Amino acid sequence: MLVRTLLPADPVARALSVASMAGSLSTGLFYTVSALYFTTVVGLPATTVGLGLTIAGACGVLGSFAGGGLADRFGADRLQVLATVVQGLALLAYVVADDAVTFVLVACVAVGSRSIQGTARQTLLARWYTGPDRVAVRARLRVVTNVFIGLGTALAALALLVGTPGAFRVTMVLVGLVALLAVLPLRNLRTRVPALSAALAPTRGRTAPPDLVRGRSPLRDRTYLASTALNSVIAMQFGLQTVGIPLWVAHHTEAPTVMVSAMLLLNTVLVALLQVPASRGTHDVAAAGRAVRRGGLLLALGCVLLAAAGTTGAVVAVLVLVAAAVVSTLAEVLTEAGGWALAFELADPRSAGAYQGVSQMGYSVAGMLAPLVITATAIDRGLIGWLGLAALFVLAGCLVALLAGRVAQSSATARCAEAMTAGIPTPS
Repeated sequence: MLVRTLLPADPVARALSVASMAGSLSTGLFYTVSALYFTTVVGLPATTVGLGLTIAGACGVLGSFAGGGLADRFGADRLQVLATVVQGLALLAYVVADDAVTFVLVACVAVGSRSIQGTARQTLLARWYTGPDRVAVRARLRVVTNVFIGLGTALAALALLVGTPGAFRVTMVLVGLVALLAVLPLRNLRTRVPALSAALAPTRGRTAPPDLVRGRSPLRDRTYLASTALNSVIAMQFGLQTVGIPLWVAHHTEAPTVMVSAMLLLNTVLVALLQVPASRGTHDVAAAGRAVRRGGLLLALGCVLLAAAGTTGAVVAVLVLVAAAVVSTLAEVLTEAGGWALAFELADPRSAGAYQGVSQMGYSVAGMLAPLVITATAIDRGLIGWLGLAALFVLAGCLVALLAGRVAQSSATARCAEAMTAGIPTPS
């Protein structure tokens, strides 16, 4: 089962999977050593690093959106190759970024190209696969991502153990080189899969086929914008993993700090086991909405458990944190599966790139705002803040389900009307 997930038979899915292995391994290495590298080796103040990454996050938002139009214009596969090369070179450039200005510029290129790469991948999935296959392949790629980020994190522990500037520099070089390896399985994909040329044909520009009708703009699609905005609120859950839980466990509970790593490891294992099963059936719009609603309710329960962990002794806090990790991971796999399905199924297939660009922009905005929102609520306000976050997740999840239900009902009514017009009997 794991081998089939990592190396599927379909050549496009296999190429994306192998590329994700390299990219995720690089990400795990980078996340583990980057903060210490920038502050202790390069000598940048922590506030400068934080500000630089915030500016880079804004570039990531722009990159996610712009990547959609570029994918429609030039082809999603070609754009993904180019963005992967640029990102790998930018990660290598961190080694020579020895002042604040250079650091910010490199970070903007690295984060922006990574966002373009993500949008290009989503567009490729939207154009090449249909129905349940799109969500299934996306779910398998998420498993690959989690597993290899974990492996990268474990590998980077060697640099932390050595602890010398040289060890950190070698690791940062390795980050860039491994990221560049992701290009290899993506090159010449149209040659290996000839049918891709038609599926990924540009919809704009001189190379676009003259008989191909351009789809509507997602910026005029209120339903899609509403779905993206609501799912972006749900996506702030990832800020809990990277910011909220580490700060809460370390400073507001009696549990040992090592619980942060234990909870992350538990999350990685559970996502690898559950993400693919959780995605089944979510290609149906109404089912996708229900999945997001259930996930929102579970996220709220996770917030309550995290708050409770700050009111008990060490032993009970550990048990409550484990329960919070399990519940939050169940929420994660459900909301991600439902969110992917809605991003695919509510989009106009003629403007797949533009629509996926808007969807990915929502994730980028969530990633940029989540640290601020979570620290301002849960970390600064304690119980009241956690309850506020819980209410926000419940509200967003329920509104997604309501929106998806209305879309499904409207689609069913339209199909019924078309059938009646054509004289086809409809089920009573």
